[in-house]
Amino acid sequence: MTTLEVVTFFVYLVGSVSFILGLKFLSSPVSARRGNRLAATGMAIVVGWVFITEFLLRDGGLSTVWILAVGIPVGALVGGVGARRVPMTAMPQMVAIFNGAGGGAAALVAAAEFLRDAGDSGPLLPVTFMVATLLGAVIGAVSLTGSVIAFGKLQGIVSGLPVTYPGDKIVTGALLAGILVLGVVLTLVTNSVPLFLLFVALALVLGVAAVMPIGGADMPVVVSLLNAYTGIAVAATGFVLNNYALLVAGTLVGASGTILTQLMCRAMNRSIFNVLFGAFGTAGAVTAGAGGDQDVREISADDAAVLMAYGKKVIIVPGYGMAVAQAQQAVRELMDLLIEKGVDVEFAIHPVAGRMPGHMNVLLAEANVPYDRLKEMDEINDDFPNASVALVIGANDVTNPAARTDTSSPIYGMPILNVDQAEHVIVLKRSMAAGFAGIDNPLYADPKTTMLFGDAKKSVEALVSGVKAA
Repeated sequence: MTTLEVVTFFVYLVGSVSFILGLKFLSSPVSARRGNRLAATGMAIVVGWVFITEFLLRDGGLSTVWILAVGIPVGALVGGVGARRVPMTAMPQMVAIFNGAGGGAAALVAAAEFLRDAGDSGPLLPVTFMVATLLGAVIGAVSLTGSVIAFGKLQGIVSGLPVTYPGDKIVTGALLAGILVLGVVLTLVTNSVPLFLLFVALALVLGVAAVMPIGGADMPVVVSLLNAYTGIAVAATGFVLNNYALLVAGTLVGASGTILTQLMCRAMNRSIFNVLFGAFGTAGAVTAGAGGDQDVREISADDAAVLMAYGKKVIIVPGYGMAVAQAQQAVRELMDLLIEKGVDVEFAIHPVAGRMPGHMNVLLAEANVPYDRLKEMDEINDDFPNASVALVIGANDVTNPAARTDTSSPIYGMPILNVDQAEHVIVLKRSMAAGFAGIDNPLYADPKTTMLFGDAKKSVEALVSGVKAA
């Protein structure tokens, strides 16, 4: 190895170790920011070394340096400004679009490598090179268009309902079969450029066809799965380019995305096959009572505040309603007031609360809610019978007791937060509209449940005023 290759190897090694340690630190809210900075520093070191080697050390580097000189600041500017300006409620959309960008970049690099060396009449390229290149191209292309559709569904640009049609699974199967056949032909018969372009085009269509039939309720799982796809595509690209940093980073993203997808499926008691092909959340899943036919009892903010202020223990269950209303600061103030009055306050976090894993934890951490008051589902479910009040803020499907009792419910078997076991349940909700799953929630008709309708932030602020006066 030359000196340049040795130095490059160690730079990539430092970057890889930074990625691994950064991922480790991300496992805890206490160390997450440190992990994020460490991984970003590792990436900056690797990118900086690539720029140096291309600009200063390699002959002919000046011919491509302008691409790096423009691309690096533009990419950093777009990423930095986008991350700072995006509201927390739109974080899943940003993750989806960044996933797509990563997948698209991997597909473009794979295509560039193929087009540089391939030709209709030339010798076949090595099998290992072709397998890695085609994997990077197809997975990256699927991740690109799939992520764009996921972004559209989360943003409301594309319908959140599953979009299905007769024979849709046959079309998806045909696309997949066509990609496999073309992959074999490109690897063993000919390195035809038109066939390769057709191969990539089919992969782009497959990404759309695979995500459109999936409902908005499953988008967090889909985004996680596409994240894993992007990691695999990047790892394949690293193999093609013989780049250790890409190989390690892509493998880490692919493995962590796959594990996260499995954990989320387990939290919903569903298989990944059911998520991808179950068309969960269709209009047909809505029960007859959904949409406001239930007999419910309303409560005033003052009465709800008194109920909590004189209770022994209050468990707050945050959901997407809290995120949409940006009510986390008011919730923190409510927590402080209740603690001052001697009430024990904890937060119950369902693994799929909100629209992405950890969404509620980040929102509450943003409001400086102490980490030790955030309890995961398995950690707090046994405490609900000891709670004077369970305060549910927009969390619909993850508190639905039908998941335990109704075998005909589409969410039957899904682990839920046992809020119905608390002494009193207060639900903050805009209306009686169904949640993402599109099904009725019998919790609202439970005799111990009272409803406080309205915008979550205004309702919590009213509770704060009520607790102050209690």
